[in-house]
Amino acid sequence: MPLAFFQGLWAVVGQPLVLARARAIGVENRSMLVSVSDQEQPFNNVPDLVDLGPYLQRPNPLLIVISGPSGVGKDAVVKRMKELDYPFYFVVTANTRPPRQGEVHGADYFFVSKAQFLAWIEQGELLEHAVVYGEYKGIPKEQVRRALASGQDVIMRVDVQGAATVRALVPDAILIFLLAGSEEELLRRLRGRGTESAEAFERRMSALREEMARIPEFDYVVVNRDGQLDQTVEKIAAIIAAEKCRARQRVVRL
Repeated sequence: MPLAFFQGLWAVVGQPLVLARARAIGVENRSMLVSVSDQEQPFNNVPDLVDLGPYLQRPNPLLIVISGPSGVGKDAVVKRMKELDYPFYFVVTANTRPPRQGEVHGADYFFVSKAQFLAWIEQGELLEHAVVYGEYKGIPKEQVRRALASGQDVIMRVDVQGAATVRALVPDAILIFLLAGSEEELLRRLRGRGTESAEAFERRMSALREEMARIPEFDYVVVNRDGQLDQTVEKIAAIIAAEKCRARQRVVRL
């Protein structure tokens, strides 16, 4: 049917129905109504039939967990985000080992006593923790609480097991699994380190297979290909930007 027919039908049937509905809810001014042909009407003239307040507020701060097997580039990604001055709070890990030359307390690590670390464990004040070569390392909750309370998004880098621990404690955390561009690429990175015996390397390969099997537990997968570090960072930033636009905002509680 010609367009003129539908326009005439709208004039005869559609507008009277809309006006009747408007009067029923107390809207007497026709200028407050928006029809198909009235899209130039200001947004704030739309009748307040839906409460838009929650959608117009500042988005909630997020907790972003960057994880994946050894060799995928977790440290490199976080370091590059810092270099590019992304406005995130980057979590600092607590460690009970002595500081190495050049390491700064509060920047590289929080260097604490074993007594303090064990007290945090007992009080449930760690997001995740582990024992590495006889020393404790983990992420205190308090720094994350402060950052979130100030409205900052929080970036933390943990291994795959640590990510599962964080998800159990904070269901609305965003979990991102990093991958290398290929298995050959990952093996080349690991062998390039030259820091492990053949036996230790085989153990790492066994752990790698187990970690890959946990990909479905994550929210996103980002491939970090050789020579494309900035593109990887941009993808993570895009994920965070998209999360800010969710109709149902994530709520991080610690």
